[in-house]
Amino acid sequence: MTRSDRVLADAEAVLRRHSERGQSLSARARQRRNAGLMRKVKYAFWAIVAVLVAGAAAGFVTPLGTTGVMVALGVMIAAVLLIALLPTEPRVRTEALAETELTALPLKTEIWLENQRRALPAPAMTLVDSIGVKLEMLGPQLERLHPQEPAAQEVRKLLADHLPELVTGYQSIPQPLRREERNGRVPEKQLIEGLSVIDAEIARMSETLASGDLDKLATQNRFLELKYQEAKELGD
Repeated sequence: MTRSDRVLADAEAVLRRHSERGQSLSARARQRRNAGLMRKVKYAFWAIVAVLVAGAAAGFVTPLGTTGVMVALGVMIAAVLLIALLPTEPRVRTEALAETELTALPLKTEIWLENQRRALPAPAMTLVDSIGVKLEMLGPQLERLHPQEPAAQEVRKLLADHLPELVTGYQSIPQPLRREERNGRVPEKQLIEGLSVIDAEIARMSETLASGDLDKLATQNRFLELKYQEAKELGD
């Protein structure tokens, strides 16, 4: 069994190893969607209350009549429809990750990664969930890190550059070819292996930040450049 085959076989076990450390990426995404839905319900409620109060106030000056009531009803319906059309959760564009503040980058990356789930193979899902768990833990740690420090730049490079390049490189390959060998490599196995490397690197970053050894974080990331180069070659 090759190393790539072992990585692919082990992918199914990744989420089980980390299940006690946090919720899955999809579960937290569902919580965010539910929270967004509740916000929309509140907005709709207060919009209706505002129209009723405005209508009642106008009625003291001049009776609304049938036309006024219909106008008020139309405004309420329009307000509710407009609120319903608002996105429950803001979508994160790939290029926006590079412009995101460091402290917000783990959450933005998590949302972006969740949006890519449908375009990824089933064996990748456990690794995606595992990465999401680690991103949740990494977020608070970055609050103590200055954005211009070399360690901060390494975190940004991993989350805003290497991870998106790996995923979008895979997505750029026509679906029938994703399990076919190309130049001695199978794109799906490359994706799984790359996600495994990134998953391990985020864990190492979190552990290093916890120990306060920022110099170590800034220097030990170098050996991964070859793996990231493979990610860039996925779509070539």
